[in-house]
Amino acid sequence: MTAQQHLGYDAFVELAATDPAVVGLVLKGSRAHEGMVTEHSDHDLYVVLAEGATSALTRYAGYRTPELDVVVLTLDEFRAAGMPGFERYALARARILLDRLDGAILTILAAKARLDADEAFREAGGWLDAYANSLYRSLKNDRDGHALAARLDAADSMRLLLELLFALDRRPRPYNKFLAWELERFPLPGWDGRRLLDEVGRISGTGDASAQRCLFAQVEAHARRAGHGAVLDAWGEDLDVMRPQ
Repeated sequence: MTAQQHLGYDAFVELAATDPAVVGLVLKGSRAHEGMVTEHSDHDLYVVLAEGATSALTRYAGYRTPELDVVVLTLDEFRAAGMPGFERYALARARILLDRLDGAILTILAAKARLDADEAFREAGGWLDAYANSLYRSLKNDRDGHALAARLDAADSMRLLLELLFALDRRPRPYNKFLAWELERFPLPGWDGRRLLDEVGRISGTGDASAQRCLFAQVEAHARRAGHGAVLDAWGEDLDVMRPQ
């Protein structure tokens, strides 16, 4: 069988499972998120090969059809995938189809799902400062009558806020598609997920200055409890612009 011949998901998994060079099969994306599958959902599959092993499956690297999207990589490449990178969340919630390494594939995925303490603290501090920057710009633009700029900055700030909140909980931020799914099943400590998303949607769409300030008051309290007071205090008197009036 050549790489040019059509190969369905079930057939590919069966083929890969019989290859002794394959040490792991991992499914990510909508198919790994219960309740998120639609008629358009393909199967995003990672094929993990033992280091130094030879496999005919390498011919399927980058194989894509409406049903199947294949990534073939070595164990070391799989360990490094998304660390850092946009794939981290996808792999954090991936589903293991095959693990020939007595749980090593599971251990690798678990490491992607949980930021270490130093990494999380560093990233949260950066996201907090970036969020405050966009918030401050939005509120100044609102004050000065620049409505479009205010809304755009508000929308930017919500993206940064979500990065911050997940970093504070030592988790990679979900893709927008999976935000509601993630918060429903794995709530952020101290936050009502549904109410948070409602506020994020409202602020992104309207740039409402009052809503931005009220949300910032909650964020400031969480950030200070997490030890990021110095990041906030560096804003000095400008904090008064961001806080409820």
